[in-house]
Amino acid sequence: MEHLTKETFLTKVFDYEKNKEWVYAGERPCIIDFYADWCGPCKMVTPILEKISSEYAGKLNIYKVDTDKEQELAGAFGIQSIPSLLFIPMAGQPQMARGALDRGSFEKAIADVLGVKKEN
Repeated sequence: MEHLTKETFLTKVFDYEKNKEWVYAGERPCIIDFYADWCGPCKMVTPILEKISSEYAGKLNIYKVDTDKEQELAGAFGIQSIPSLLFIPMAGQPQMARGALDRGSFEKAIADVLGVKKEN
């Protein structure tokens, strides 16, 4: 898992300053966790994402954005509640999920939204 700043977000995910239309800059599908250190539900999501990050290594990227430190970035995506999770497929529009997701919900979104299958 990698923590993104506005600068790394613009190069690795989407340069919203230059592009009005969504253009994903990544090499593989990703999940972005918009969180804050003080948020209880955010703390419940982190260990799930850490496990998914190792299980799906090389198939998808997982990024974290601290909404307290990156307020402009959170504002650009209309983040009003945390955790908010942005699922970004290689093609098509990203989809936002609000609130803490359980393991099954993550795996369903990874398969359905991102089109990434888990190896058995």
